[in-house]
Order: sequence, then structure tokens, then C-alpha cells
Amino acid sequence: MTPTRLPALSVAIAAALVCVWGLWLAPLSLCAAEAPEGWTTAAPRDEIRPDFAYHPQGGRDGRGSFVIEHADREGLDGYWTKTFPVEGGRHYRFEAYRRVRNVACPRRSALVRLIWQDAEGRLVDNDRGLVADHLRGNWKAKVRAEHPLDQSTDEDGWTEVSDTYRAPAGATQAVVELHLVWAPAGRIEWSEMSLEPTPPPKPRTVRLAAIHFRPRGGKTPEGNCRLYAPLIAQAAEQEADLVVLGEAINYYGLGKTPDEVAEPVPGPSTEYFSGLAKKHDLYIVTCLYERSGPLVYNAAVLLGPDGRIVGKYRKVTLPRDEAAGGVAPGSDYPVFDTRFGKVGMMICYDGFFPEVARELTNRGAEVIAWPVWGCNPLLARARAAENHVYVVSSTYEDVSRNWMLSAVFDHAGDTIALAEEWGTVAVAEVDLDRRTHWRSLGDFKAELPRHRPPAPRGDEPP
Repeated sequence: MTPTRLPALSVAIAAALVCVWGLWLAPLSLCAAEAPEGWTTAAPRDEIRPDFAYHPQGGRDGRGSFVIEHADREGLDGYWTKTFPVEGGRHYRFEAYRRVRNVACPRRSALVRLIWQDAEGRLVDNDRGLVADHLRGNWKAKVRAEHPLDQSTDEDGWTEVSDTYRAPAGATQAVVELHLVWAPAGRIEWSEMSLEPTPPPKPRTVRLAAIHFRPRGGKTPEGNCRLYAPLIAQAAEQEADLVVLGEAINYYGLGKTPDEVAEPVPGPSTEYFSGLAKKHDLYIVTCLYERSGPLVYNAAVLLGPDGRIVGKYRKVTLPRDEAAGGVAPGSDYPVFDTRFGKVGMMICYDGFFPEVARELTNRGAEVIAWPVWGCNPLLARARAAENHVYVVSSTYEDVSRNWMLSAVFDHAGDTIALAEEWGTVAVAEVDLDRRTHWRSLGDFKAELPRHRPPAPRGDEPP
């Protein structure tokens, strides 16, 4: 029997319908067309080159998409690329949308690189806030590739990838690369890519304060809390937005056990500090032993300028004495939105372990408030530098002991505000949107999600 043949017009219509409605599931060769002018494909080596296609009706807006698909084998890497003219010194906003299928770690595999060049295609000098005290010498650092950040994902699976940059003074062009890397059997669709001039962004400044104080003589948990009132007022006079207090305020110096002073949250201590936060129109991080049923936690609480509890964090890593005394560990790393940015908290012994600060940063923390009885100050610097996060610590250690400091640490791990005398406040004003560029690394904060290894147990968050 001779097979029935569909009319050519019917075949064409069917193919068009697949292109319009089935691009995401269609094989790569189906509906492929010539890419828009200036767009080409590339790979580091031909032997790891994936497959590419351009779909004129694809994408989030149906106006075209750039597709990359990997065979089911390790190590493939390829990208769509185009070069755009730019003017050195101007600000530009990059924006694109991506949707992935069968990609285990999108933050690492589905990335954009933006490379500033001169007219000859050479990397240009970095003139944008270099860390000065490392890699000393008279050589000029070049601008490293930018890594635009992942933003929100819509209900159809499209993730915005965007950022705003000042083009280096020597730049005349910017090379954009839309990647899929290390994703066996994975597929990506890039859509709505743009690189356009934009006005300079306004700085996002915040004043961070650390109180250096031992609440001695309070006699009761309530008495300890009240000793902090004049210092919080001092911080408010210096226009602080966030004030960080010491560890276990309802326990310090009272000669009691944690379970004897533990109280609920909300409770008397948080109610008192909530009143001060509202009075002075600022955020306060206090720390206390919390009771929840039969359990006792070492908890940090973030109180807002409206007098409400923004959130709390329960200390995850417990030193031997706390654990032996029946204190329970927390199990989560919450990050909280404030009117100036995202705040995470950790407590004392947490600082000895990189996982705590790293997980807070993974979840978006821009500032980590750290009530800390004592710790190695080198670890404070490390937590700040390795995560490019501002760390605000309040300690019970004297500066003469060369142990922990009541201070503010910046993205390079430098101490930018330090309270040296008891009963004083250290305040630093920072711009949360300021980029810190290292001579060899560039903007390491933007590189972190792209280069950080995936979780070893396969529980990588999206």
C-alpha cells in the first residue's frame, strides 16, 4: 500500500504551528533560522562545542530566541556572542531572559559574560575602585569579565539576568556572551537581550553601627537591656540605620544558666528593644536566650523601625559548653528585607565556620549582623572578604586582647569602623551597590554564584 502523502501546504502549516507552540520541546534542528545580524556562535574548543539554533518566533516575547543544546556528555561549553559599541565612562544596563531545561545548576551553567574592550579588541585598564592593598606593584589591572546577576523567575520559567555597569574609560566596545556550560543533555533558550545606555544609578547608602559594651550591673535581664538605651541613642544621633548589640544580653554577667534566663520571642527583652527601635526610627539586632517550649536557643532578633519583629535567627553552631548545657541548635539561615537592603544574622561561634556566612550570602544577605562574645578577628575579615558582604560585629572582648572587635568590616575584609573604648559606638556609611574590584578577580561578588561549586549532596537550590 502506498503511504498517504499530505499536501505540501498542510506540512508547512503543521511545521509553523510546531514553531509557534512547541519551540521549547522541539528538536534543535526544527524551525532553526539565520541569526540576527552580528550574532555568532563560539566554543572554547571544537571538541566541546554544543549545538546551536536561532528561532525567530521563540523567546519570552515570541520575537526570537537563541538556543543552545548539549549532548548527554560532560564538559560541553558554548555561547552566542555579539559585540556592541559603547562609550567609555557611560553607564549601561544589560538585560536578558533565559529558560533552561535539564540543567542541574543554572546559576553556574546558564550565565552571561560581558567583556569591555578597546577598538583593537584588547582588554582595557580597570579604573573602577580597585582594592589597593593587595597585589602591589606598578602593573595595571585589566577589567575582568562582568557576570550579570540572576533576578526573579516568572511562572513560565523565564529568569531575568541583568545588571548596570559604568563602562571603563578606555572601552569602545562590549562583547556579550550568552552561555550554556557543563550541562549534560541540557538546553537553554536566551531571549530579549539588550545593552542600552542608562542614567547613573543612585547610591544605596546605609549607616551601620556596632556597640562596644559590657552590660554589667544590670542584675536582671531587664536591667541589662536598659543599660543599652543611651548607646542606642548615640547611634541614632549619628544617623545609624542598623545597630548591632552584643550576644546573650539577658544572660551576660547575671550568674545564671541559659535556661534560667531564657524567655519567649516576642517577650520582655524584644518588647523593650522594639520600643527603642521605633523611638529612634532604626533597626536593632539584639541577642538573647530564647525559650520555645522545653527548648532553649541562642537567638538573634531583628527589630524594625515600626516597632515590630522583622525576624529571628537561631544559632546553628554551638560550642561545647552551650551544647553540654542543653542549648539546642537552630537549623535555618533566614535573610530579611529591610528598607535599605537584605540583612542576615549569625552569632559568635558561627563565625568559626564558613558555611554560615556563605549560606546567608547565598540567600541574598548584603549585611550580616554578628553579636559575638569572642572570635578570631581574622575570621571576621575572611567572612566579609570571601562573601563580599558587610559584617557588623558587637563583642565583649577588649581590643587589647587581640581577639574579636566591635567593628564594621567591608568587602575586602578591612575594618572601616572600630569601637576601641567601652561604651562607644562604631558607625560606618557604606553604599550597598558599590562594586569592589580586585586586581586579579574583578568584581568577585558577581562571580561568586557563577564560580561557587555546586552542593556536593545534590541538594543545590535553584
